[in-house]
Parts: sequence; structure tokens; C-alpha cells
Amino acid sequence: MNTLTVEEHPDRTVVTLNRPDARNAVNAAMISELHAVCEELERTPKLLLLTGAGGVFAAGADIGELAARGRDEALQGVNSRLFDRIARLPLPTVAAVDGYALGGGAELAFACDLRLASDTAVFGNPEPGLGIIAAAGACWRLAGLVGTSVAKQVLLGGLKLTAERAHGLGLVADVAPPAELLDRTHALLDGIARSAPTALRLTKIVVDSPGGHPHVDDLAQAVLFETPEKRTRMDRFLTGRRNS
Repeated sequence: MNTLTVEEHPDRTVVTLNRPDARNAVNAAMISELHAVCEELERTPKLLLLTGAGGVFAAGADIGELAARGRDEALQGVNSRLFDRIARLPLPTVAAVDGYALGGGAELAFACDLRLASDTAVFGNPEPGLGIIAAAGACWRLAGLVGTSVAKQVLLGGLKLTAERAHGLGLVADVAPPAELLDRTHALLDGIARSAPTALRLTKIVVDSPGGHPHVDDLAQAVLFETPEKRTRMDRFLTGRRNS
């Protein structure tokens, strides 16, 4: 890996965007390496913690590469296909955002299931100022996360969301000093890891399902009701309650 640092743990993979000379801008090499990470997580599902090195999450996509792209590259969805893949990973994904998350960097954070931020974090999508749109998910994901009005303030009005405001809007789950951000994120993942993996996978599918409720809920629950883990966990709960 030339643009990422990858640490493997028994229950999670920690990926650090690592292009400090370019403020971790998302370029073609990083996209390729993140696809490789996704391939491994699809084959062997784990939790994902995504963060950036050097006090920056990712200050956008690589503008030099964007400037060289034309209609055909836009139709290929170079960035959007990757971010969609991250959004569809089997187990929960958490972005630990320190410093700037702008443009494609913000869209990468939006594609994760949960976000934590340092108190220096800033989210923004300045793409229209460059003559383009935020085409890798922000135009629809952000509205789902913070509401259409705020999304339009960011996407049309150039509003940048500080960590405090992002937390107030529910975009981030917690705000921490930079030195504590990764510890807080790992603590959140520790809590998630205590849940049944199959239940996490199916909960994510149901929450992200665009429609079909309540039938999709019923089907997911039917699968889980037949799992040994459901019986074990509920027996443990009932035994604990009887003994209390």
C-alpha cells in the first residue's frame, strides 16, 4: 500500500489515509487500494475504522486528476463506485474524522455508517466552486444524514460544518480532542463488536433498504430467529435475569 496504512485486528481493520504531502487527497492510487481493502472485507467481514494521517481526514479528491477527467470518466463513477462499495460492506464502518473532510473526503466519511470527529474537524463540499457537483454521494447521502435544508446550505451555499455543528445535526456521534479521537472510536467499535455479527449485517441491510418494509424486516428476523447465536444470547440473558 502506497497511500494507506492498514492494521489488521481480530475483529476490525483500521485503515489510515496516508498522503500527507497532499493532505490525504483521494487519488486513483488510493481508490485502487481502498477497493483492495473492500475486497478483503467482503471475503472476511470485519468492522472498519477509517481515518486520516497528519491531522487531516481527506481534504478532497485529487484536483489534478479531476481536471484531466472527461465525460467518459464521469460516467464510470470512479469515486462514487468505491464509496458505494464501502457503504455496502457487510459489517459496520466508522470514520474517525480529524481536521478537514472536504469534497471527496467528506463524501468518503458520509459513506461510512457512523462518524466521530475531533474538535478540529470541518466538513464541506465546495465542488460547485470548481464547476462540478459533489457526484460521489453527497448530493443525496448528506440530505439523508442532516436533512435537505442543511444539505443545500452545504452543497449550494458553501457552508462548512464544524465538529460542534455536525454533532448537533447528528452527522457525527461524538466529538473528542484530537489526541482522544482514536481511543473513543475504538471504544465505540468495542461496543459494536459485542453484538452478534449476523444481526449487525442484517440490521444494516434493513436500515439501508430503500423500501419493502415491513417484509424485508420480517425476512431478516426470520433468518436471525433460526441462528444458534440468537438462542445462546437469549438463553444467557434469561439465565442472568433468573439468577439476579
